[in-house]
Amino acid sequence: MAKAADPAKVRERVRAFALGLPGTVEEFPWGESVIKVNKRVFIFLGVGDGNHPFGVTLKLKAPEVHAHALTSPGAQPAGYGLGRSGWVRVPLTEPGAPPAELLCDWAEESYRVIAPKKLIAELDGG
Repeated sequence: MAKAADPAKVRERVRAFALGLPGTVEEFPWGESVIKVNKRVFIFLGVGDGNHPFGVTLKLKAPEVHAHALTSPGAQPAGYGLGRSGWVRVPLTEPGAPPAELLCDWAEESYRVIAPKKLIAELDGG
């Protein structure tokens, strides 16, 4: 059986990927890392100090992507009413947690939901 990926390394890989998307910035409201585009959050990365379980929260509007994310071990609709809008919290510490590559795909999906069309066109090479 393959060893589970280090949750801190997976989180950092997703963070680096998200920050590589056009027009993104990292901010720390509430002491937690969020990645924004056009002043709007598209991914919550939580606290990265290791004192809390690692996880990501993303906005996934496509029904099949949203449903797939919810099949991840421990995944659930995000709290504070965000789950009703398509936000999903995915823990990274659960056995069988999604690999970084899939989480990066979901980060891009979340970005595409939030980003303005001009930045999406830039991402697509237009």
